[in-house]
Amino acid sequence: MAEDYYELLGVERRASAEEIKKAYRKQAVKYHPDKNQGDKAAEEKFKQISQAYEVLSDPKKRSTYDQFGTAAFQPGGGMGNNFSGQAAGGFQNPFDLFKEVFGGMGGFGDFFGGQTDFFGQQNSSGGPRSGNSLRYDLEITLREAFAGTEKTITYRRPIPCSKCGGNGCAPGKNPETCPSCRGRGVMVTSRGMFQMSQTCSRCGGTGKVIAHPCEGCGGKGCVQGRHSICLRIPAGVETGTQLRSAGGGECGGPGASPGDLYVVIHVKEDQLFLREGNGLSISVAVPFSVLVLGGEVEVPTLDGHGMLKIPAGTQSGTVFRLRGKGMPILNREQRGDQFVQTQVEVPDKLTKEQREKLETFAKSMGQASVEKVGFFQRMFR
Repeated sequence: MAEDYYELLGVERRASAEEIKKAYRKQAVKYHPDKNQGDKAAEEKFKQISQAYEVLSDPKKRSTYDQFGTAAFQPGGGMGNNFSGQAAGGFQNPFDLFKEVFGGMGGFGDFFGGQTDFFGQQNSSGGPRSGNSLRYDLEITLREAFAGTEKTITYRRPIPCSKCGGNGCAPGKNPETCPSCRGRGVMVTSRGMFQMSQTCSRCGGTGKVIAHPCEGCGGKGCVQGRHSICLRIPAGVETGTQLRSAGGGECGGPGASPGDLYVVIHVKEDQLFLREGNGLSISVAVPFSVLVLGGEVEVPTLDGHGMLKIPAGTQSGTVFRLRGKGMPILNREQRGDQFVQTQVEVPDKLTKEQREKLETFAKSMGQASVEKVGFFQRMFR
């Protein structure tokens, strides 16, 4: 291979081992044959990138390459027979190298949008596919979200068939080894030095087939049924919070584990309190005399009530903070704050004596009549 290994990976000659690995990961995903099916140029590029990484990731091989170049790795170049378990040309199979580097990250589908791992297998053992996860939307009150609660929810989902116990077979029968893939769950095809693996279409990757299906479920192992669970809702949840119930989803195929249930919380609006994150807001009517002279008023909270001190001369609309009286912070032993907005409390009726005194007060404030205060007088007094 005549191309420079450093240029192939897009790194400088003084690049660290971590930089070289990072560059390889990026290039390998870009040119992997499964992402570029039928593209011979990408396939060749993938092979070259793999060879470059194999050399530059090994300190001894890198040192040799820096001295002698690619000639040292060609047949007869002095190093062609020193690699163990390698493909033609003295290099490791590029797919094996790819699996070594990416094997701990999950599946090949993580990169290319599929459901298989790097070699087309559904999982490391080619086993049966787990059941699908389900979503359930649950509405609760603000007070339930404040204190935490338990709810029993009932919903329909595929459950294991009672006639076959979930294995999909008729009574007295068992799943048989798939004749197409011989129980491996994958079909392997070769293209030159490359081996491509795909999930077996006959058994769906399970390695087993149902030759004698159960009459109750038709070989699926699952039937529709009702399921109930008791769900513990922690204090502090808010709209959009997701709670996971392991195994509460659909049952899988024969021999597979069920999926999970995700419960999405929706907190109803409260008639008294307005929630904003971990904070609560409330409006409280305060007598005019208390706003003017100062005093204390009782303020509702979600766990009872609190006393709020009102300084003399407080204006209507002033907002006060009650620290630690808001919503619990999820999974923490802390609470947000409660904000209290004062609103002047206007009496519906006045006695004759009260009215006379109020008029006297208004006159003392420079108002000719409590009934004839114009807009500009209110604005500029």
